[in-house]
Formats: sequence, C-alpha cells, structure tokens
Amino acid sequence: MEIVRGNGAKKLKKKFNHFITTKNLTTAKMKNSKFTLFIFFMFELTAGTLFSQWDPIVRLSNNAALSYTTPNVNSIASSGSSIHVIWQDNRGGNWEIYYRRSTNGGTTWENERRFTNNTGASYDPSISVSGSNVHVVWYDNHQGVPDIYYRRSTDGGNNFQSEVRISNNAGNSWRPVIFSSGSLVHITWTDERDGNKEIYYRRSNDNGANWGTETRLTNNSAESSLNSVTASGSSVYVVWSDTRDGDEIWFKRSTDGGVNWSSDTKLTNNTGNSTEPSISVSGVNLQIAWRDFRDGNEEIYYKRSSDGGSSWGPDTRLTNDLNQSFSPVISAQSSLIHVVWHDNRNGATNYEIYYKRSVNGGASWGSDERLTNQVANSSSASITASGTALHVAFTDGRFGSNNPEILYLRNPSGNLVSIETVSSEIPESFSLSQNYPNPFNPVTNINFSIPKSVHVKIVIYDLMGRIVSEVVNEKLSAGTYRTDFNASHLSSGTYFYRIEAGEFISVKKMILVK
Repeated sequence: MEIVRGNGAKKLKKKFNHFITTKNLTTAKMKNSKFTLFIFFMFELTAGTLFSQWDPIVRLSNNAALSYTTPNVNSIASSGSSIHVIWQDNRGGNWEIYYRRSTNGGTTWENERRFTNNTGASYDPSISVSGSNVHVVWYDNHQGVPDIYYRRSTDGGNNFQSEVRISNNAGNSWRPVIFSSGSLVHITWTDERDGNKEIYYRRSNDNGANWGTETRLTNNSAESSLNSVTASGSSVYVVWSDTRDGDEIWFKRSTDGGVNWSSDTKLTNNTGNSTEPSISVSGVNLQIAWRDFRDGNEEIYYKRSSDGGSSWGPDTRLTNDLNQSFSPVISAQSSLIHVVWHDNRNGATNYEIYYKRSVNGGASWGSDERLTNQVANSSSASITASGTALHVAFTDGRFGSNNPEILYLRNPSGNLVSIETVSSEIPESFSLSQNYPNPFNPVTNINFSIPKSVHVKIVIYDLMGRIVSEVVNEKLSAGTYRTDFNASHLSSGTYFYRIEAGEFISVKKMILVK
C-alpha cells in the first residue's frame, strides 16, 4: 500500500487525524480494498496513541511515607531481562534503602525488599549491574558521621551479602556513584575529610569481594562534588562539578583500571554555572550531559568525545525553553544515546519527566518527548537500556504532595538499532523498499531513500493499528539508508511498517514467523 500526497483530499485530513495530515491521498491497488479500509479505520480509532510507544506507568512503591530516587544518579540498572531499581524511603520513621526487581524485562515485579535496617539514616543509593552481579552503594550515618556503604549480589539479586564500609574517616562522605564493567567495580563520592569537598575513588577488581585503597581524585581549595563515573574495559572516566574556576564541569580518566589517573581537564568554560554532570561510554565514545545556566535559566547541555576523552567536541544545547531543566542522566548504547531529566516548562510548580535521544552517536538529536503529564511533580529520573528496551525510574507526587512514590516506565522498542548509510548519492525520488528477509525471525532490515534532507519517521504497527515499535525518528540528509528491526519482543503475525518523510508516506506489510 503506497500513500502519496497531492491535491483535493481535505476531508481525509480530519478523518485520518495523525495518520493523514495534508491535502491528498492516492492509494496503490490492493487485492482486498475492504482490508485497506479496515486498516485506515483502525488508524482513526487509535490516532491518539499511534506514536506513543511507552507502556503504561507502573507504581513500584506504595506507602504513606516519602520515597525518592536519587537525582542525577543511576537508580535503575539492567542486564538482559533483569531490571533493578533502588531508592530511599522513610516509611518506618527512619530513612532506609529499598530495592525491587523484575526478571522478565519489567512486565511484572517482585515484592520490594528493605535493603538497610539500622538506627541511622541511609540516603542517595546508586546501582550498577554486570551480568549476574548487582552492586549498590549509598551513604549512611549509623556509625557516626556519614560514610559510604556497599552491598552486592552475585546471583542476579536473589540474595545480597552483608554491607561493606567503603569510606571511614572523620569527615562527611556522601552522594556515591557506582559503575561496574566485567569484574571491575568503581565507586566515586564527595568527601569532606580534607576540610573542603573533594572527589574520592575506590575500586574492586574481583566483583566487589575485595577493595583497594581510597584515591583522592581532586586536590584544590575549591569545592568538588556531584560526580559521575563510567568505564569500558580498563578505561575509567570521571566527571564532576568544581568551583575552582567558576562552577564548571571537569574530567579525568584512568587507562589502567583506576590505578593511575590523568590530570584534570576542564570541559566547560562560560559565565553561567555548569553542574550535575552525567557520563556514559560505549567503546571509546564518551557522552556527557549536564545542567547549565549560561543562557539565563537552567538548561541541559551535552558534549562528546570519540577518542576516549583525548579531545572533545563543542557544547550542544539539548533543551531550549524559558523555565528550568534539572538532573540529567545519560545512557549510551553504541550509536544510540538516551537522556532523561525533569523540567518545569509546563508550569513553574509542575516538573515533568522529559526524554531525548540521538541515533547517530550525538551528531544530531530528536525532539523532546514528555514522559509524564499530570499536575503533581515528577523528578529525579534515571534510564537504562537492555536489548531493544528502555527502562526509566523516577519520583512522582501524583498520589499526594506529601506522598512521593517510585514509578517505572518501559519502552519495549526504544533502544533502536542504528541507521546505516547505504549510499550518500542523492536518489531521484523517495522510496521505501520491502523488508528483507520477509517472512523473518526475529530481525529484518528496511531500506529507504530520500532525495533531500528531511525528518524521517518509520513506525511498526500491528493489525489493530497499534504502534509496536518506532524504528526511525530523526532528520537525515539525502541518501539511501538501511535500518534493522528486531521483533524479538513480538509474537508471530502480520505487521505493517510506515515511513513519513516530509510529503512522502508509504506503508508495507511484513510477516514475523517464530
């Protein structure tokens, strides 16, 4: 079925709503025209949700107390079909850490578990997963001053071992962040033992069984805080906010698993405050997002390195509105980059969760996507990708202003495969090719051509007109492209894929056989 736009179909514009939005409709011949009309009718019924591929929100905590995810830190982590969420909660009159997991990709969730149980207060947990090893850190004052504590599971979260005290000094240690890569586990935190705030680091090279000595990463008279850490193999990368030369973002790295470290590198340089950095890596490609005040209000900015931090590209402004954007968390999967944050563009007292992505390693970005929409505040989101799915956990006040709870969102096909350029030669016309192979199981590729630079959207939908995947949603230059579609999360059956590129629309059928 081919759809081309021209003159004289204004009535169809209203009838087909989001599916048809301009003036004319011409339909290529099909053997069964009644079936064609049925598909169009189902588009009409589902137009309001056709391009919404996020599943309904799931409530993970449910009590009369206060529950919070940690802002600007990973509160959710994944490995395969196992999804893990961590947060702080004062339901028993004392702040404790709670944990919950799903073993089927977020479809259902086990009962929550109380992770800490002591007379002190436990705050700001962070989580990381590597295979069946689950690592959690937080800070806790049950032995006097706040210090960093750690627990691990070696069986995917079935059981957790006893806590390990990571820091032990007379100063305050707080806001830990953890990242694991293979058997290497890295923890950074803010520490006041030296009379001012500095960044400290500690590592384990045996999945958290044993820990090396603490390493002081910063050493200046200013304050260093709000750190983030990531790693790829033996390369470890740390960013933080530092006031030594204004409030700017700084970076350092280790290429030997955290034994030796480079000198500090200043990543931002402007008159506004730059803070709350979040870092992610895929191979040697580093991605950083942070909060920045250079434009007179808080916005989310981004920059990248394609050589492991040796050099950096320019700053890129990801948000652009008159209100405030806070607490970004970034996740990189090959050329797919995902960012979440909270934003009050819809009202000074109404923060919502927003999402943005790049499918080409940060070279260009899609539009902002609002993930929450209600009168209460939603904040402190974090994101993880596993397979084709995206998973987001956040704090939400919709159940009462004095009763924030932990909520979860899933996009089963949000971690899309990248788009490959087949040819940069300018084609004569728009086209959408038949997928190959077809029938397929579970991966097929889709080729398309565009003769000019245009925003391209390709979506997959089922026989009921419900969207099941969004394959492409980016502005692309003229050329011929190929993208893979992975239907591992779908059942056998007939599906349709639809391209919209400027004035061009085309729809074709594909068959999944498992």
